[in-house]
Amino acid sequence: MKLGDAAEVRRNISAEDVREYLALTQQADVDDRVPEPLIGALFSYLLGVRLPGQGANYLKQETRFHRVVHVGETLTARVEITRIRPGKHLVDLSTTCTDEAARLVASGRALVSARDVDAELEAHD
Repeated sequence: MKLGDAAEVRRNISAEDVREYLALTQQADVDDRVPEPLIGALFSYLLGVRLPGQGANYLKQETRFHRVVHVGETLTARVEITRIRPGKHLVDLSTTCTDEAARLVASGRALVSARDVDAELEAHD
């Protein structure tokens, strides 16, 4: 794990995805809009499965949503390491999500605790 490492995932948000989310959260129908937490879940997936991956603890997420996403759109979510604090086992990452036309849908940052942070990276603290 080093500065600049990144991971991406592409996902088409289907009507079934939205129906299941609304049923779980007991929310009213949102027409053909994708609820923002479903977009944020793409970042959660990346942080827990790809970068830093298994064993990471999700501590903080800040996200700004820039446009409405409609059911059926394919999104690309990306996380990139921007800072590593080995003494505290912390990793800061930028988070972005774009639509099929490469328009910014969401952006922000995340903070995770990762046990695999290498001590030799302390110079970047």
